[in-house]
Amino acid sequence: MGEPTVSVIGAGLAGSEAAFQLARRGVRARLFEMRPVRMTQAHRTHLFAELVCSNSLRNASLETAVGVLKEEMRRLGSLVMAAAAASAVPAGAALAVDRERFAGAITAAIEQEALIEVVREEVTSVPPGPAIIATGPLTSEALSGALSELIGARHLYFYDAIAPIVTADSIDMTIAFRASRYGKGGDDYINCPMTEQEYADFVAAVLGADKVAAHPFERAIYFEGCMPIEELARRGPKTLAFGPMRPVGLVDPRTGRRPAAVVQLRQDDREGRLYNMVGFQTKMTYPEQRRVLRMIPGLANAQFVRFGSLHRNTFIDSPRLLSPSLNLRTRPDLFLAGQMIGVEGYVESAAAGLLAAINAARMVAGREPITPPRTTALGSLVAYITDASRTDFQPMNANFGLMPEPAGRSRGRARKIEQAARALCAMDAWIAEHHLAIAPPVTAAA
Repeated sequence: MGEPTVSVIGAGLAGSEAAFQLARRGVRARLFEMRPVRMTQAHRTHLFAELVCSNSLRNASLETAVGVLKEEMRRLGSLVMAAAAASAVPAGAALAVDRERFAGAITAAIEQEALIEVVREEVTSVPPGPAIIATGPLTSEALSGALSELIGARHLYFYDAIAPIVTADSIDMTIAFRASRYGKGGDDYINCPMTEQEYADFVAAVLGADKVAAHPFERAIYFEGCMPIEELARRGPKTLAFGPMRPVGLVDPRTGRRPAAVVQLRQDDREGRLYNMVGFQTKMTYPEQRRVLRMIPGLANAQFVRFGSLHRNTFIDSPRLLSPSLNLRTRPDLFLAGQMIGVEGYVESAAAGLLAAINAARMVAGREPITPPRTTALGSLVAYITDASRTDFQPMNANFGLMPEPAGRSRGRARKIEQAARALCAMDAWIAEHHLAIAPPVTAAA
């Protein structure tokens, strides 16, 4: 028998990173990409890791969790981070790239790796292991069907309806109050009450806010169970007050009366540090969400760890299906990575591909899988998406709210700096313990 080969399905950011990591760790990879034989409705080129929605890889500062995640990836020898550095364009505090140069650099690096075989064809069935599926939000119908047969149709989703999440300590509890409707279920919800005027002003702001334009393949995504708040508002000025903002069964303890409308927030993590805005999926742009949602009484200083969205996205019920090493619990030789596992963002997708490749390489070598420490940005994200106690799973991006609180009493910027330093120290120790260091990738922007 020859050397083991790991099949990698999809040459987006996660799949490209995975194939490169396998090769650099001495494992043969067979990378399947259906473009240009079959194009998607979003992609325009044959290049690997084509960026289709934005050229920004978001904030580069170590005072943000995604900035910390980028640095963790650099220390693990990330191809995506090396290509981003080679194709970066001015963008202030963000890491933005020239899309074509970025994809060209990754494509060239992949094609130059002797241990990577590139196959340009559509994969229509789940491959035998070892394998990594990283086909992203636009997974083909045939492969989606095959995956449904393997994991069960109830565990595969095709549309995100994501509500914003805020940190608990940024909610003004002198305005908001804890209660459940009609007193049922204890004080499980935080409620932000509105007067008639506040509600009218909020609805007007929602209607007037800039929205994210839908792709052609997203035209039919609205259904009654997850309508964006702006679509509800268009149906009439009182629609939101009879929908996600209904005040029935709630009494503001400060006034003794029922508010005109209420925004409810529900605990989103075990520690009670993150709260989800119930029913607030939206297509407003991120800057507009920050502006409009801070009009809600009690949220004037809200810190958002995730903004709302509603878009086409194939993803699995990871808490039910995946182990923390990113392989299926029921089929350990099959790994999944990228947006398919419920991580939001280019950087998070690539990081998932990197971790899946590390563990696939360990598997073919007969070694146990590993997971980054919970105190790292990558480890905290993986812990979130594979938490089996989670009952209402929605994709998430890297954020400090997922990391354990530091032991000290620091707050604000000082706390973020402390968390970043702790994360990178833990990542360095993990890399050293498991001998994960590889030579830094060298890329030239194409």
